[in-house]
Amino acid sequence: MYVFIIFICGIGNFAMHKAMMESDHPMITEARGSFSKLLGPYGSYILEFLMLAAALVFANMGMLMAVIFYGIYTLANGAGAYALFSNRH
Repeated sequence: MYVFIIFICGIGNFAMHKAMMESDHPMITEARGSFSKLLGPYGSYILEFLMLAAALVFANMGMLMAVIFYGIYTLANGAGAYALFSNRH
């Protein structure tokens, strides 16, 4: 069950990540440039995948804390996406 919950949260995280990276917001444009210099054009996606993979491994070992931390991470991503797209500056 833990793996399924993290997998569903991971789908949401990747969707939010892609939407934010494709936006023309100045803050995202600057961050995209920084990641491109350090990790290549898909560096932020690689980091997102590594976080998901680590959470899935820990969830597969039965660690509830992995689900809690990844859930908090998903909520933080959702709050960031909402703040970016709600136009409430």
